[in-house]
Amino acid sequence: MKLGEIASLVNGEVIGPPHADDIEITGVSGILNAQEGDITFLSVGRYRKYLSECKASCVIVKEPIEGLHIAQLKVSNPHLAFAKLLEHFYIKPQEPMGISKNAIVSDRATIGEDVSILPFSYISDNVFIDSRTIIYPYVFIGPNSTIGRNCVIYPNVVLRENIKIGNRVIIHPGSVIGSDGFGYVFEEGTHYKIPQVGGVIIEDDVEIGSNVSIDRATTGDTIIGSSTKIDNLVQIAHNVTIGKNSIIIAQTGIAGSTEIGDFVTLAGQVGIVEHVKIESGTMIGAQSGVLGNLTKGVYSGSPVMPHREWLKAQAIFTKLPELYKNVRELEEKIKELERRCSK
Repeated sequence: MKLGEIASLVNGEVIGPPHADDIEITGVSGILNAQEGDITFLSVGRYRKYLSECKASCVIVKEPIEGLHIAQLKVSNPHLAFAKLLEHFYIKPQEPMGISKNAIVSDRATIGEDVSILPFSYISDNVFIDSRTIIYPYVFIGPNSTIGRNCVIYPNVVLRENIKIGNRVIIHPGSVIGSDGFGYVFEEGTHYKIPQVGGVIIEDDVEIGSNVSIDRATTGDTIIGSSTKIDNLVQIAHNVTIGKNSIIIAQTGIAGSTEIGDFVTLAGQVGIVEHVKIESGTMIGAQSGVLGNLTKGVYSGSPVMPHREWLKAQAIFTKLPELYKNVRELEEKIKELERRCSK
């Protein structure tokens, strides 16, 4: 593919020697691994030092770099352009494969046009799967569940009963949507199970990583808002509501009935107690513990505090051994002074 054609594809401007538009691009790679024929990108300044030895035929930049020996493609967002080119070069649309004779599909299920259901999947009664969705092997879809258009459900995913999946949703291997919420009442020395009779709603353009558990609601629905992205190994409990365009990073645990707004970022290993409300636009740092409602802001620590305060606290924490030693020395000096004055 010619560099000029790539510029049109990503709405960029070619900068370089004469006839740079005619440079043939055959692949996409990172700066450290790029070879002749590849196009790479520069998104952060610390990688600029590698450009002098980069073998790529072109680099995507936000602003032109003086004295660079390779062609440049100027765009407003290099990382986005790089992602689009990876998609263009390497992600090919999968041809519909129909319903495998080794899949079990209920006669009462409704299957749309160009749906692919691969071997050893199980589709229950009253399931609806819309057009061009792909169901990979060993997927279980429970009764009365619906899946929208252009979804990809990877192997060993479980969608239990009464689950609603929107359009263009991706669910990676091993995730469970609609497992029972963790609800019990203690009576007469035992834990009595509270039936979990609600559902789960996954809205459009959500992506769910591998080995994620999203519990069904006790009553009502657990809801994941459109375009939210969930990393691997995340636990989302019953009746949680997550807004649109939020990012939930690996090993985060969200307890029941928590309400999370739009454009919220939860970094890795964040823990959130039940019945908490987190406002839209909030960012919470890795390994933080959320014990109460949060207004919009940036937070860190366990329990969480404003990020700036947490940085100050961390600076003090590293000095505690020295401070403790100084305090002990002062205590000994005071005792010695008291002893002398008492004579």
